[in-house]
Amino acid sequence: MEKLRIGFLASHNGSNMQAIIDAIKKGELDAIPCVVISNNSNAYALERARREGIPAYHISSKHFETEEELDNAILETLLKHDVNIVCLAGYMKKVGSKVLRHFRNRVLNIHPALLPKFGGKGMYGKFVHEAVLKAGETQSGCTVHLVDEIYDHGRILGQKVVPVYPDDTVETLSARVLEQEHKLYPEVLQKIAKGEIQLD
Repeated sequence: MEKLRIGFLASHNGSNMQAIIDAIKKGELDAIPCVVISNNSNAYALERARREGIPAYHISSKHFETEEELDNAILETLLKHDVNIVCLAGYMKKVGSKVLRHFRNRVLNIHPALLPKFGGKGMYGKFVHEAVLKAGETQSGCTVHLVDEIYDHGRILGQKVVPVYPDDTVETLSARVLEQEHKLYPEVLQKIAKGEIQLD
């Protein structure tokens, strides 16, 4: 695959995006961060992008009458910056069909559980960790997967496992999983960059 040119979609803090950018800066990931798009004008991810000198855009459904127009605008922005792989970093909207079609097998997401467990619509952030604790699981973790039309459904590219302790809270489990997310996402991308993971 040609050098990874990453477009990020983020809704809030963008810490996974920052972990990827940091890995690039350290020479641990052979990629270029090209653009950051957020549906939230107050997203800290946009501030992170500006600090790193990466073009940053607020593109949300508030600006468009239809989801199709929004989808078009996001696709046009990704193409304008020559993106060849899209990384979701806490993006709280379903990716549009045009973006998914154009970047088939090139849209990645990170999920804070060991898919296929604890995935699907409504399963994000603290809701995932609450479900893991309620189910009495002894381990959890994170998953990088390809994105398709169904939530948390696409092919799994990598996982990291963490223990779940009897006295865990949503906060303690979340922190332990997030630490591994920040390692897993850049590692998977580097395997793609080196051809160790084939996306097609």
